[in-house]
Amino acid sequence: MSTRGRAPDPQEGTSEAALDPVGLWSAFKRAHEVVRTRVIADAAEAAGLSEPDLTILADLNKAGGALRQSELAASLGWDRTRVSHQLTRMSKRELVTRRRANGVIVALTDAGHQAITAVYPGLDAAVRRHFTDKLSTQEVETLAAVLGRL
Repeated sequence: MSTRGRAPDPQEGTSEAALDPVGLWSAFKRAHEVVRTRVIADAAEAAGLSEPDLTILADLNKAGGALRQSELAASLGWDRTRVSHQLTRMSKRELVTRRRANGVIVALTDAGHQAITAVYPGLDAAVRRHFTDKLSTQEVETLAAVLGRL
């Protein structure tokens, strides 16, 4: 029996509920919130960083320490205004710098580099504990492929 057009019955099999687009979206949103909350609680808060701080520092670190602001916004899936406001806050705390050069280049400062270097082992452990360790290798590979298409 199809669940399209109606709320899935919790008594029905999980495969039937998984085919319901709204049910799948709801499960995705819930999983995201639960994992995000647990990872941030374990990693970012312990280091005195906000989730946006951690996200930007990690992206800049992965990119070798600097990115164009437009590339950073695109990689995060954030709008330009949100990125700009967050970078202003982080600049005041001397975690990043911004300079004009064919657009705006955002770079880690020494303090920003030290912050992400210090928090990274805890972040990696938290992501493993609350996310990837709960999945098989095949599931991680499948999820990575699916998320890469979205």
